[in-house]
Amino acid sequence: MIEMLRFPPKTLREQALVELRSLLVSGALKPGEVYSATAIAAELEVSHGPVREAMLSLVNDGMMEVVRNRGFRVVTISRRDRENIAEIRTLLEVPSMMKLAGSPRVRERADDFAAIVDKFFSAAKAEDILAFFDADREFHLGLLALLDNPRLTEYIGTLRDQTRQYGIYELAVRGELAASAQDHRNILDALLAGDVDAVERLMIGHLQYLRWSRWTFPDLEAAVEPRGE
Repeated sequence: MIEMLRFPPKTLREQALVELRSLLVSGALKPGEVYSATAIAAELEVSHGPVREAMLSLVNDGMMEVVRNRGFRVVTISRRDRENIAEIRTLLEVPSMMKLAGSPRVRERADDFAAIVDKFFSAAKAEDILAFFDADREFHLGLLALLDNPRLTEYIGTLRDQTRQYGIYELAVRGELAASAQDHRNILDALLAGDVDAVERLMIGHLQYLRWSRWTFPDLEAAVEPRGE
């Protein structure tokens, strides 16, 4: 049984989309597997229509694909795809974050972003991959939103979601979530200090995990499975 998550009031489609994204990130919906909107709706105890609409949104985002007369398949991201996405994100995110170095908008929200950094450390300590992913998304997209370019924020958010199975999973398997949490603290400190060079260096290093990863999803799934005594 898929565990139902709780969210603030939204449209049913938006609620279903948040649910599905969380299930994709957690690995409950596996790459290469086909799922029907009807079955997912029954598991989540919601109506079929909003779930189907949400799954079609994920098709548009490149996270699922339609399988005629069967349902929706979770897209598997190849290593080459991950390298391409890492390159695009580096080209877009690094200069964007550099623009925010010393920005009054970041300083005005310093306490908010510091609280998000605390979430990283809490999630790392609990080895909670989903909470870590949520904090990661909130931190990076929250900062990018300060640039008032919603298309940029949305596009980078989509790229991040497409590589959901990798990166953070690998950090967890390698026991490096706490180190990644510290990376985020260092990025925030550099932004607040207005140190453009440090922001550039830290962001380039931060995005390298997608290039370095040589895992496939079955590798990750096996690595995070509970082991017997």
